[in-house]
Amino acid sequence: MNLTTQFLACATCRDTMIAGGGDAAGWSIFFLLGVVLAMLGGIGYFMAYLARREKANLDPTLSDDYVSPTTFTTHGSSVQI
Repeated sequence: MNLTTQFLACATCRDTMIAGGGDAAGWSIFFLLGVVLAMLGGIGYFMAYLARREKANLDPTLSDDYVSPTTFTTHGSSVQI
């Protein structure tokens, strides 16, 4: 198969796609974009829901004390990093 035949085949497929409803490819891209955005929106909403629920039901007796990452304690003495 020579190179000229490959170029003619590509041109034929392109012309057929445009004449036979080239909008279908564009609409399918928009549809998939909508699906992806809907999924990301749902995941984001669920994460915000979990964060709000955790904040509303936080029991302070179960939370840990904040320890600075630059300071740690070894056998009762504090060591600075």
